[in-house]
Amino acid sequence: MSNRIIRDHKRRLLVAKYELKRMHYKAIRRGRNLPNKIRYEYFFKSSRSPRNSSKTRVRNRCIFTGRPRSVYKLFRIPRIVSRELAPKGSSIGIHKSCW
Repeated sequence: MSNRIIRDHKRRLLVAKYELKRMHYKAIRRGRNLPNKIRYEYFFKSSRSPRNSSKTRVRNRCIFTGRPRSVYKLFRIPRIVSRELAPKGSSIGIHKSCW
């Protein structure tokens, strides 16, 4: 496994771990009827959470090669790898069309 795949996996684990906490902080920060002092406090709490726990830091990468571009979300493989796997029948529900 390449280092990029491992790093991406660690980020995904951090996102899953901090997801509820981040959503909670975000809801309190956006509450317009709460006092500004409380909202400001939760703004700083959310900024102290790890940077890699944000959803935007996760990059869709191929689980085989680590390629970051043109990755299908459903299978987590890029178009290049899917072209190799389709004729072999390795991916479920996909086969190479011919007519």
